[in-house]
Amino acid sequence: MIKVDEEAEKREILRRYRKLLRHAKPFLKEGDAKLIKKAFNLSAEAHKDMRRKSGEPYIYHPLDVAQICVEEIGLGTTSIVCALLHDVVEDTDWTIAEVEEEFGSKVARIIDGLTKISGVFEHGSSQQAENFRKMLLTLSDDVRVILIKLADRLHNMRTLASMPRDKQLKVSSETIYLYAPLAHRLGLYAIKSELEDLYLKYTETEKYNEIVEEINSIKASRNRFIRNFIKPIQSELNRQGFDFVIKGRPKSVFSIWNKMRKQNIPFNQVYDLFAIRIILDTTLENEKPACWQVYSIVTDFYKPNPDRLRDWISTPRANGYESLHTTVMSRLGQWVEVQIRTRRMDEIAEKGYAAHWKYKESTKGGAESNLEQWISRVRDMLEKNDSTAIEFVDDFRSNLFHEEVFVFTPKGELRTLPYGASALDFAFDIHSEIGASCIGAKVNQKLVPINHVLKNGDQVEILTSSRQKPNDDWLRFVVSSKAKSKIKEVLKEDKKTAATEGREIVIRKLKQMKLDLTEEVINKLRSYFNEKTPLDFFYNVGKGLIDPKEIKHFQDDEQPLVRSRRPVNVSDAKSFKQEITKVKGPDRDVLLIGEDMDVVDYKLAKCCNPIPGDDVFGFVTVNEGIKIHRTSCPNAAELMANYGYRVVKAKWTSQKEIAFLAGLEIIGTDRVGLINDLTQVISSELNVNMRTITVDTQDGIFEGHIMLYVQDTQHLDTLIQKLNNVDGIV
Repeated sequence: MIKVDEEAEKREILRRYRKLLRHAKPFLKEGDAKLIKKAFNLSAEAHKDMRRKSGEPYIYHPLDVAQICVEEIGLGTTSIVCALLHDVVEDTDWTIAEVEEEFGSKVARIIDGLTKISGVFEHGSSQQAENFRKMLLTLSDDVRVILIKLADRLHNMRTLASMPRDKQLKVSSETIYLYAPLAHRLGLYAIKSELEDLYLKYTETEKYNEIVEEINSIKASRNRFIRNFIKPIQSELNRQGFDFVIKGRPKSVFSIWNKMRKQNIPFNQVYDLFAIRIILDTTLENEKPACWQVYSIVTDFYKPNPDRLRDWISTPRANGYESLHTTVMSRLGQWVEVQIRTRRMDEIAEKGYAAHWKYKESTKGGAESNLEQWISRVRDMLEKNDSTAIEFVDDFRSNLFHEEVFVFTPKGELRTLPYGASALDFAFDIHSEIGASCIGAKVNQKLVPINHVLKNGDQVEILTSSRQKPNDDWLRFVVSSKAKSKIKEVLKEDKKTAATEGREIVIRKLKQMKLDLTEEVINKLRSYFNEKTPLDFFYNVGKGLIDPKEIKHFQDDEQPLVRSRRPVNVSDAKSFKQEITKVKGPDRDVLLIGEDMDVVDYKLAKCCNPIPGDDVFGFVTVNEGIKIHRTSCPNAAELMANYGYRVVKAKWTSQKEIAFLAGLEIIGTDRVGLINDLTQVISSELNVNMRTITVDTQDGIFEGHIMLYVQDTQHLDTLIQKLNNVDGIV
């Protein structure tokens, strides 16, 4: 039993509380301090016997979340009160009604939005997705729910080290899947970057530590480079009388890792490791000319890359972000990103949505209205949405698009659409009826099909026909949630009509067989034709996909037409332990699964083909038992974010001589005998069996794809090292 120093803890709680009040002081109105004190006392009392996984008193958590709300997001008294009380209803005997009585309806509504849903969910739904949907529904009332939730998530990520490995993976995946894009969307760049970095820290720990070490190792030379780079700019800005600060901002670990992964390059080939930020203090009217004047000064000293100029001052991003970005060539031949903005723009970039209110009056609805438009678009989506929670969350994620395209109507009106939007998205953005009858478009006076992807600055005119009707393919052509939900709505109506026709056909057929359409008969028919729901069965009859003549056979033959595999009766990680205890023989001790690390049946996921030595997790599927995925699998974040309750621990132990198929891509400069050298290393030196090898050479560049059998990741690493040493291999 660890001895607790209660006096020291009390002092620490008081210290954190005073720090919170100190940061809140500038905006406190009369009576606010009393209200915060009341909330703090209630929270401290309600949580007094609770401790976090780290062993610390639970009250540290609400205090720290409130601190993030004030210091890092810039929220006010109501949010501090809600942050202090955000776990009281969920974890203690307090009810929403009691909170409302003490603190009023506004606080109660926000806390209700922050409190998880308890109760039973229908089969196939996801508690995480339901919780997320509930939290977002309060967006129509109060955006502070989301902002406090982000502060809560940030603190949980900062203190994730004390959690078990499977919880770390689940929480990290939810974070990268939903919360980081949401922070980005609300303009909270600092929080978004930290959430992404922490995700990487817990899912790709080795890679994270490597990059952090690399960044630290070049810190001194980087600072020297920044000093020399900004010297001429600084003296010219001073000479012209600007009030400014210049900061050197290193790229986040996550964005460096992303670049290394996407471009398949090592750390020392990532050139834009940092950005220079010039922040001006100037009046609102003078903001735009001042920023362009500074751009002119920077480009007097350094040559800009014309393809890398981003003007988010004339057309701010949908989350209100305003800044002027350019990439210039330094005198040492290195590309450097320079960001030019004013203090108002910088505060909005760092504190996002909360900072908008501070400047709401002065911006005349300009920058702020972009974010308002997005929030009202989300509200629309929330009000009309009748899909399942999982579909809803996927839809919402696609709405958190990182980039957008700016296009124009024939009359010159500017429309903002998600990146990758098609002419069909544009049609639905104008009006759902125009979208539903769209047959094509004219983009910059040229005729294009409905799936034509739009680019910045395109002028789009939509062509319609009264005979046109949406079909399933249309869902592949659109990216905006408005278009998707409208198409789904029309298709659902069509499906109902076809199903009604199908039902009539089935009733007629059954009449000939002297049978009534009872629940039992419907279920037998559904099962015989192997359809998921009666609606699917009737629809397929109505569409002619099921031949009505076949119906008369359903009584003669008890077997389904297409025999479906017997589903394994497992719904989550807990029931899996009771259901699957088929233990393999002692010579197959490859993978241990679950809390007790049993040896059980599993399948390796095709999406990421894990091999021994990889960091993996088990996922309980509905029909195929346990599937093993790498933690770095492209689908991992989505699976763990939506179905965390189905994730089980998995870990490789010592392996026997088992071979796993792996693929290698090799690029190099072509020369005589290169193939011979490669195959020599693979088969002779390391006794590896190859399954296929394909080679292509063009203009002296050699590209090869080899599929081979290895025992584990170490074996594969050794092979890669040996192949790297072959002359000519890049």
